[in-house]
Amino acid sequence: MRSLATPTHLSLARYDIHPFLTSKSLINCFPRHRKLISINKIYTGSQNKEFNLRHDWNSLLSDRSNLLFQRISRELYPNADDFPSYRSMFEQELGLKVKYGADIGRIKAFDFDGNQGYILTDQKGVDYQCSVLLVSTGLWVPQEVDFLGSDLVEGYESIPTDPEEFKDQAVLILGKGNSAFETAQSILGRASRIHLYSPSPVRLAWQTHYVGDLSAVNNELLDTYQLKSLDGLVEGRLEEIAIVRRGRDGGKRKAGKKRSGKERLFLTLSELLDDRNGNKTSTVTAQNLPGYHTDNFSLRQPYDRVIRCLGFRFNFSIFAGSARPPKSSGGQGRLPGVTAWYEGRGTPNLFVLGTAAHSRDYRMSAGGFVHGFRYTLRSVHKILEQRYHNIAWPVTKLPTNQLQSWILKRVNEASGPYQMFGVLGDIILLRGSHCEYLEEFPLQALSQLPALSGRHVSERGLLVLVMQYGMNSTNTLGPGRAESVWTKAWKSNFLHPVLYYYSTLPTEKDMRQRPVGWPLPRPEALHHMVEDFLTEWDQPISHSQPLRRFLEHCLQTDLRAFYAESCFLMSLTSRNPPLFCRQGYLRKQGIVGNSHLWQHAREAGLMPDHQGDVAPSDDTSVHEYLTHVGAAVLSTMNF
Repeated sequence: MRSLATPTHLSLARYDIHPFLTSKSLINCFPRHRKLISINKIYTGSQNKEFNLRHDWNSLLSDRSNLLFQRISRELYPNADDFPSYRSMFEQELGLKVKYGADIGRIKAFDFDGNQGYILTDQKGVDYQCSVLLVSTGLWVPQEVDFLGSDLVEGYESIPTDPEEFKDQAVLILGKGNSAFETAQSILGRASRIHLYSPSPVRLAWQTHYVGDLSAVNNELLDTYQLKSLDGLVEGRLEEIAIVRRGRDGGKRKAGKKRSGKERLFLTLSELLDDRNGNKTSTVTAQNLPGYHTDNFSLRQPYDRVIRCLGFRFNFSIFAGSARPPKSSGGQGRLPGVTAWYEGRGTPNLFVLGTAAHSRDYRMSAGGFVHGFRYTLRSVHKILEQRYHNIAWPVTKLPTNQLQSWILKRVNEASGPYQMFGVLGDIILLRGSHCEYLEEFPLQALSQLPALSGRHVSERGLLVLVMQYGMNSTNTLGPGRAESVWTKAWKSNFLHPVLYYYSTLPTEKDMRQRPVGWPLPRPEALHHMVEDFLTEWDQPISHSQPLRRFLEHCLQTDLRAFYAESCFLMSLTSRNPPLFCRQGYLRKQGIVGNSHLWQHAREAGLMPDHQGDVAPSDDTSVHEYLTHVGAAVLSTMNF
C-alpha cells in the first residue's frame, strides 16, 4: 500500500491518503470582495448531467452525481463564502480523510525503497512520510515588484474591504487583472478617481477565451473610463516607476513612519528623479520630483492610496533541496515546472495539481480553475493507477461501425474536453473491426501514451478528438466572426471539435516540433467539424456526413448504415458485405424499412428517388421490393 499526502480528494480506496490543509483556507480570504467569477448556471434546458457540467464551474467530481454546487447556491456568480460550505458538504457526504490545522512548513526528499519519497513537517514538528506526494496548495504568495517607494504601496491581500474607507479618495491600482478590477469595482461609487497601471493593456476574457483574463462581472470601470468619468487605464513598466510622498502641507515624513491619511503619493519614473536611491526605499520626497509632473503627464495628479493587485505565486520556500520543483518558463516564473503528466520536473513521485499546475496550459485553457483542474486531476488519478498498480487506463470498446455515433455523443455532451480545450482529448485506438476509446488523456503527453495508459497503438493507427478554438485573428463581436458553411469548417473561430489521424504514434520530437499554436503535431489527416452557434453538432449535412466521410477515409472501410433489406440483398450477392451489415444485420441487428421510413428518406433527400412514387408497403413481400433496396442507404446524400 502506498501512502500519499495531498490537499485534494482522490477516490482511491487502495491508497492511504492523508490530505493536508493549512490552518487558514485561502477561500476564506480570497477573493477579498467575496464575489466569485466562476459561472454557476443551473438551468440549461437539459437533464444530461455530463452536459450540464459544461456550465457548472464550481462543482467537484465524484461518484455521487448529486454532489453539485447548486445545492449550496443558486446564484450565477456565487458568493465566495458558499464554497467552504460546499467543500464541507462534499467532505462529509463522501467520508473523506481530511486533517485540518496541519500547516506544512518543510518538505524534503528521502530514499523510499530505492525510489524518491518525501517527508513533510508541520508547524508542530510532526513528520509525515509518503512515497507519492500530490501538491495542490494553489497560489497564495502575493506577487510583488521591487521599485523605488514600493514600501508605500498597500497589498490586495490586506486592503480594507469597506468602500466607505475610500470615500472621496484618489486611488492608483497597480495591475489590470481580475483582482485589480475587482478592487476597483468595489470602490467605484466612493473613490473620486481610480487609475489602473500595468505593463500590459487589458485582456478581456470574452475576447481571449481565457477565463483568467478580465471577466465582465468586474469590468464596470471600462465604462467610466471610455465615457470619461475620471477613471482610466495607463500602460508602463512597473520596475521603472517610483512612488514618492508629500504631505498636503508640502512637508516630509521620515522613512519607516506610518503614512498618515493627509499625505499624498505621486507616481513618476525613477530615472527622472534628481536623487535616485539605490536601495529602492521611500526616502525620496516630492522635492525630488522633476518638472515632468507639471506638463501633460497622464498620472501627474497625486493619489491618496496606491494598491498592489498583481496576483499570486507558488510557495517554493517549503521545499528543500531535491524536493523543490523548478520554476516554469511561463507565467513569469510564478508556477512550478511540471511534465505533461503533471509530475514535477526533477522531482519523481511528486505531482503538482490544481491551480499550481497551470503552467501546462497557462493562458491557453482552464487548468488554473476548478472547472478545468477537476478534469486534469482525474487524468492524473488514472496515470497513478497505471504506474503504481498496473491498472490500465479505462477504455470503451466499440464496434467500428458505432464509432461515428460515439464521437457525436462525446462532442455533444462531454464536459472534460469542452472545459480543457486543447489540453485534454479523447484517444481512439483503431483495432480493425473494433476500436478502444480512451477519454480525457493529456494531449501533450501523447508520445508517452503506452507507458502512461497501459494501452498500445496497433499498426492501424489512432484518432485524437480535440475541442479547440480557431487560430485566426478575428473581431470577437464583429461581422463575419463565425463560420457556418461546413465546407469551410477549417475556418471556424469558436470552440469546435477537431479530429487528428495518425498511422503511428507521434514521437517526443514530433511533439516538440509541432506548429506554433497547435495542440498536436501535423497529422496525416485532419477534420474540423464546423462551429455551431448552439454547440450542438448533430445535423446530418453539416456534421454527420462530413464526419463519416473522414472516418471512412482513415479506416478505409464503408461506415454507412443500411436497412435490413439492403443488408439481406448484399449478403446474398457479395462475399464481403459492408461493415454495418457484418456487425449489425448478420448478428440479428439492423433497421427494418417500411413505407413511412422510405417516404421520409426521400423527402429529406437521404435517398435518391429512382422509382418515382413507388414505395414498398409494410406487408409486401421481399420479392416485390428487392429491386428498391439498393437505394435504401440511411446516410447517402444527394449533392
